[in-house]
Amino acid sequence: MAKLNVQDLDVTGKRVLVRVDFNVPLQDGLITDDTRIQAALPTIEELSHKGAKVILMSHLGRPKGQPNPEFSLRPAAERLSELLGKPVAFAKDTIGESAQSTVEALENGQVALLENVRFHSEETENEEGFAQALARLGEVYVNDAFGTAHRAHASTAGVCASIELCAAGYLLQKELQYLQGELEEPDRPFLVILGGAKVSDKIEVIKALLDKANAIIIGGAMANTFRHAQGYQMGKSLKEDDKADLAIELLKSAESKGVQMLLPIDTRITQEFKEGAETKVTEPFGQGGEVPADWEGIDIGDKAIENFRAVIQGAGTIVWNGPMGVFEIEAFSKGTREVARAIAESRAITIVGGGDSVTAVKKFGYAEQMTFISTGGGASLELLEGKTLPGVAALTDA
Repeated sequence: MAKLNVQDLDVTGKRVLVRVDFNVPLQDGLITDDTRIQAALPTIEELSHKGAKVILMSHLGRPKGQPNPEFSLRPAAERLSELLGKPVAFAKDTIGESAQSTVEALENGQVALLENVRFHSEETENEEGFAQALARLGEVYVNDAFGTAHRAHASTAGVCASIELCAAGYLLQKELQYLQGELEEPDRPFLVILGGAKVSDKIEVIKALLDKANAIIIGGAMANTFRHAQGYQMGKSLKEDDKADLAIELLKSAESKGVQMLLPIDTRITQEFKEGAETKVTEPFGQGGEVPADWEGIDIGDKAIENFRAVIQGAGTIVWNGPMGVFEIEAFSKGTREVARAIAESRAITIVGGGDSVTAVKKFGYAEQMTFISTGGGASLELLEGKTLPGVAALTDA
């Protein structure tokens, strides 16, 4: 159902409470990647330009419901101030006297950031009183935190019960457009590329996309579970022994629906899980290829890269979620790098669905060539599974 959007609001002179996702990586109190702050700028600038009193709230890390200086949002306020080119007021708490006085001091067009919402355990518990205390700070609510929209927390869902107008920010709209709208009737062939460690993390995504995709590529340690299920020796490779039956069931389901399910035909293996380790590529599976007992698979092999590239080049729409191997270690990164390159060079609509895939495309320099890069890991997966996100459901219908 279509939701109210930030551009539909009359906000001049109004206090607008905005849930953003400033859960940024910090090292020694300094932000090492401000992508999430930059992603929220269009919504913040729009509200400020229209003369709203903009009150931002976010979480950072896992402070376990207690104030912890290590997880303070103050560095985010300072970085946002630099990006906006004007001061950003910072409240020392999320609710209470500090938050109230900071909000009351705002003039039209000014911006404030509240302290970490997760300094209060009531946030993740979606406790009604806490949600109401947040709601009292604003007259209008905007959610632009896609990365937490799959959580029914006080600042993402509960707050909407006490504010009449609740709208989607620009980032949230864009995420829904690409991860939902574009996939309603995707340009075909529609190719899904799934990687990462566990089949169990992606079961529901695979099941949901078997009804939409023309082809699904499986890489990463997930592929080890499928090959193990088919009876191949996988040595010390990471796999889920208890998911063998499920893997076979998914392969059969794909076949019955006419969906091409592609597994790596060969695997890059090593005896040492470290930078600079010796690696080699197995023979193709079905042609004598298996992983020796004291070796482990850490990436897709060279023939798999060629196979996957050919399928990628012919695709009309590509969704990629999960790396092909342990790309953080240079010696094990070839498969993920080459898949990223092939996606970047394709003529398809390319959607990178959050998590490690985003880290990979940035690391290898292909981010600018992707159509859309999602800011949400778990939220992206749940949307691909066809689930309704609590943070979206709570917004006002258009």
